[in-house]
Amino acid sequence: MFALHPLLRVSVLLDATLWLAVSASPTDDNVLRAGHGEHGEPGHEEPHKDSYSTFASEFLESRYLSDEGYPFPTAPPVDPFARIKVSDCGVTKGCIRYGKPGCDAESCDYFLSFRRIGTDVEFEMSADTDGWVAVGFSSDKKMGGDDVMGCVHDDNGRVRIHHFYNVGQWAKEIKRNPARDEEGIFENNRVTCRFKRPLHVAREETLVDLHLSWYYLFAWGPAIQGSITRHDIDSPPVSDRMISIYKYEDIFMPATAYQTFSSPFCLLLIVALTFYLLMGTP
Repeated sequence: MFALHPLLRVSVLLDATLWLAVSASPTDDNVLRAGHGEHGEPGHEEPHKDSYSTFASEFLESRYLSDEGYPFPTAPPVDPFARIKVSDCGVTKGCIRYGKPGCDAESCDYFLSFRRIGTDVEFEMSADTDGWVAVGFSSDKKMGGDDVMGCVHDDNGRVRIHHFYNVGQWAKEIKRNPARDEEGIFENNRVTCRFKRPLHVAREETLVDLHLSWYYLFAWGPAIQGSITRHDIDSPPVSDRMISIYKYEDIFMPATAYQTFSSPFCLLLIVALTFYLLMGTP
């Protein structure tokens, strides 16, 4: 058995109706012609003189016209990607910002947020890249042996969530992907995504339990045909302490360009140079 296409079924039904209308035409001498009496005098018109066109129009209206009169139903609109709200940082979710002081989810070099929703953790990530952005969960602040969630922008313009495991300096994709309710967007040369993963999982080598505290590794970089390549900077930022999913903080990490005058060595150099200029040369 096979099913006919809806339009083919309409054509078959209309053809069958036309055949019935023609075959029932009063060509027999015992049947009175429409509009004439027994001796050809004008009589009553047939009540269904235009039965074929009436049936066709009513059938199409009832079968293919919506209440609004559109001939075919249209697909429901796709919900736009909800912008990341940084006003919730430190209040209803934890945030890590890396970049220029005062930056937000649309201007930081890297941005990450997390919050608990029932038995899940919802993550939001964004980075200034046209390739990928990721977060890794590490026990020692070093790359290697880490559970990694990444959002990758492919050649079709889609942003997909992938699960990786760091083997040394190389990220291996893992088929078991704990992410769900995923969504992402590539806009203004930024990759942004949102997804959930379970808070508690059975511990295994490539998947950590998020109710424990971990050092967070932050990375982003280019992608080729939907596959990640080396991250943009040689030493990606790492949280300076273990992060708890139960503690909502708004953590800012200045990018390298804004760390120059905050390091102790640079401050000491500035003091020495100032003293030299004030004292003059002998």
